[in-house]
Amino acid sequence: MSKVMAVGVFDLLHAGHLHYLEQAKALGTHLTVIVAHDDTVRIRKHEPVTGMALRLRMVEGLKPVDAALIGLPPSESMFDILEQVKPDIIALGYDQDHAEEWIREELAKRGKSNIKVQRVEGLSDDLDGTRKIISRILELSSTWKNDGEDDS
Repeated sequence: MSKVMAVGVFDLLHAGHLHYLEQAKALGTHLTVIVAHDDTVRIRKHEPVTGMALRLRMVEGLKPVDAALIGLPPSESMFDILEQVKPDIIALGYDQDHAEEWIREELAKRGKSNIKVQRVEGLSDDLDGTRKIISRILELSSTWKNDGEDDS
């Protein structure tokens, strides 16, 4: 059995997330997904739209996912979770800002150079990211307001 680990925020779950996890699962036989801790999301991206418990529940319900965990808080090393998951492969999404070479170097420093790091392909859809979806909703909301005013 080969274990794959995928990591992400998974805020406003969308088709790009599903595609990433399907591709990650195809790399092995067991997929464990690490859902980012709320504090990590706040530091690295934005205030989460949905809390980590709900994001975990949503990810657990996806067909490609065999197991899901909430990631460590930012005060701990993201590599510490490897002891729990014991992956053979770390799958990175096409748009994740993680530097593959840096991850490989950190794995080697920890005696885990046997873990492969592999980036998966993106989804060729124009709404494959949370920020894109929010932008589209904001764009449409002005149209909805105008449509509503005309109906009065």
